[in-house]
Amino acid sequence: MPAAARRARRAAAEGGVTVVRLADRGTDQLSGTGALAPLLADPTVTDVLVNADEVWVDRGAGLVRAGVRVGGPDHVRRLAQRLASAAGRRLDEGCPFVDARLPDGTRLHAVLPPIAVTGPYLSLRTFRLRAFTLGELVEAGTVPAGAAGLLAAIVAARLAYLVTGGTGAGKTTVLSTLLGLVPHDERIVLVEDAAELRPEHPHVVALQARPSNVEGAGEVPLRTLVRQALRMRPDRLVIGECRGAEVVDLLGALNTGHEGGAGTLHANTPRDVPARLEALGLLGGVAREALHAQVTAALQIVVHLRRSPSRDRIVEQVCLLVSDSVQRLVTVVPAWHRTSGPGPAAGALARLLLGRGVAVPDVLGVRQ
Repeated sequence: MPAAARRARRAAAEGGVTVVRLADRGTDQLSGTGALAPLLADPTVTDVLVNADEVWVDRGAGLVRAGVRVGGPDHVRRLAQRLASAAGRRLDEGCPFVDARLPDGTRLHAVLPPIAVTGPYLSLRTFRLRAFTLGELVEAGTVPAGAAGLLAAIVAARLAYLVTGGTGAGKTTVLSTLLGLVPHDERIVLVEDAAELRPEHPHVVALQARPSNVEGAGEVPLRTLVRQALRMRPDRLVIGECRGAEVVDLLGALNTGHEGGAGTLHANTPRDVPARLEALGLLGGVAREALHAQVTAALQIVVHLRRSPSRDRIVEQVCLLVSDSVQRLVTVVPAWHRTSGPGPAAGALARLLLGRGVAVPDVLGVRQ
């Protein structure tokens, strides 16, 4: 056992938990994460960011400086290259940036100079081994107690939905939780750019995109994976994040009998969702009118999250996607709002749930 590890064990016997982590630095250097290991092991940390010799962390309440030093730019460069190598990727002058997943599931993004002007820069998003339960999200304040029943009803009714929000709003966290509510006799097929979803469900299979190698060959994009997923008998087809032309394949799949599908989408407000889908549809060669027609037939619900002024992640709205009867364009109409309660689409959502044999939650304010 390395001397640093022996010192750590002695410190643990004396109750010095913090000292344990620092004393294990020699071991951590060998395993790859070095001085960042205590931060990555902290269950409250979601992101660790290194800007040259500065380290910042996010524990769910915004970024703060961490009391950790990682050395100068040369040390950060070696650390980034070591992590990239652990992920089986190249990071050097010829390929000065990398986006990869470490063996423990941590998401890695690194950029070297001269692309990184004052860098190197290193971004690490930690990986939670177990998804939160809906009850845990209620306890944390992410989901209001009344809205929990509404989200469960949406899943039970096999409505197709998008979880939307800005960067770091908790979209993946909430989607993982909702997928855990899917009946256990159904098969969930996940398609992701980088494997981040980890629903608590007994029958989940996951496909992950692959970038091209240094020769520019071997790429397996999300669009290809969506088509492969359709041959895997999915009861629920899920795209971790819709950010490219693959949205066209998802909509096509949901329009061919694959109900209850889901995904996440970056949108700062629910009103932005149609425009975001339009932009992604154009990448897939689908005109605006055709895209709106597909969305109308394929998707029903938007679950929108935002970060509060205190930086908490909260489910703010549940909305219905409604087609305008004149222009045939999709609009997003609130059915429930965190502060104002039932919205204009509450009745329509209630009828949709009842039509699928699911009881209407009281939070919609509709008498049954």
